[in-house]
Amino acid sequence: MTGENLTGAGVAAATPDQEEVTPSGISGRIGSLDFIRGIAVMGILFANITAFGHSFMVYLWPPAMPGGPTEGDKIVWLIQYVFIDHKMRGLFTLLFGAGMMLFVEKAWGRGSGRWLQFRRLLWLLMFGLIHFYFIWFGDILQLYAVWGIIALPMMKWKAKTQLLTGLALYGLGTIAMAAMLGGQYFIATNPAVAANVSEETRTEIAQAEDKARKGIEEDLALYQRGSYPDFVRHQIIDETKKNIGGQAFGLFETLGMILMGMALYRFGLFSGGFEPEVMRFWGWTGLVGGAIASAGLGLWPYLADFPFFLTFFVFQGLMMIPRLAFVMGLLTLLVLWAPRATQGWLGQRVVAVGRMAFSNYLGTSIVMLFVFSGWALGLYGKLHRIELFGIVLLAWVVMLVWSKPWLERFRFGPLEWLWRCLTYWKLFSIRR
Repeated sequence: MTGENLTGAGVAAATPDQEEVTPSGISGRIGSLDFIRGIAVMGILFANITAFGHSFMVYLWPPAMPGGPTEGDKIVWLIQYVFIDHKMRGLFTLLFGAGMMLFVEKAWGRGSGRWLQFRRLLWLLMFGLIHFYFIWFGDILQLYAVWGIIALPMMKWKAKTQLLTGLALYGLGTIAMAAMLGGQYFIATNPAVAANVSEETRTEIAQAEDKARKGIEEDLALYQRGSYPDFVRHQIIDETKKNIGGQAFGLFETLGMILMGMALYRFGLFSGGFEPEVMRFWGWTGLVGGAIASAGLGLWPYLADFPFFLTFFVFQGLMMIPRLAFVMGLLTLLVLWAPRATQGWLGQRVVAVGRMAFSNYLGTSIVMLFVFSGWALGLYGKLHRIELFGIVLLAWVVMLVWSKPWLERFRFGPLEWLWRCLTYWKLFSIRR
């Protein structure tokens, strides 16, 4: 996924998206952000891999796996639910908000303003549209671009106002999602509740699982037997309306967490603004508490063998409650760990992955397009979750192997360089 200041690279600061770093490419403050972003971009692949290799319904609901789920599929779903799903996207979104603040602060310091960030986000939107229509349906760049633009007028708010507004938006979204999916669950499982809704609603609820399975078969036909032009045509004709409607959901989660990320940056979370002992206490409290709560929720559908509406209620409706605690705790602990972790060879490679997060995110989508599409390697719908994790591990190795050597020879990742040139409408040198 993209994150804050993805164009930042290891050369002298000359523009707002350039950072001053040591010869090794790591600075205490920015290196920590890059390190966390590197972990997030690798984690987001683990979150997305099932949706790369199967219908999105399989990602949400294990019984949708072609041929039925194995016990391994169910266990991996539970592990992902507790530690990965929604969490990595949340981490990215907080970093994106922090990065917007960092970028604009530097722009202000050089006499520019939010207009530069506006142009930058417009180009991010264009990248997102290309990603969605020509590479993969699971794009998140559009959400960041759209709600980042909406957040621009809020950048001069007080940090406390940004934090409280972000929390309020996130809370409202949590309540709305839990109420909507919880209502469906109780209609489907409680006759007394079902009796109080319209016949049309009861019919829709009764037919929902069959409709979902039909959609899975359509996806299998498209991705296993369709051509690349068929995929593009499907995205343009059948998915545009869903894509536009999906951006509206970012009001609560995406905008809320962008504002939280801005506030955390300004409070000094990434620059020593809190006592380490305090950060350690609240970090572990959020991480462990969020994981325990997520495990309790995840075991509910797992032990019941994943009923359709219960699984959706837990996965999409109730996840948001412990997720924020987990993500905040994880972010805090990673900030504490980063200065030490980035001194080692592996930590430096993770930093390089983070500095090239934009290239790694979109590059991964391109690779997976060829791995799973029927007109290429054709693995779509054929691998179970444990087998898919093998692909994740291989992709992680590739990210760790190529990112650092690339940055030793070039000033930017390839897409970071392109984004930067487009933002300033100027051709920058990419070689060191």
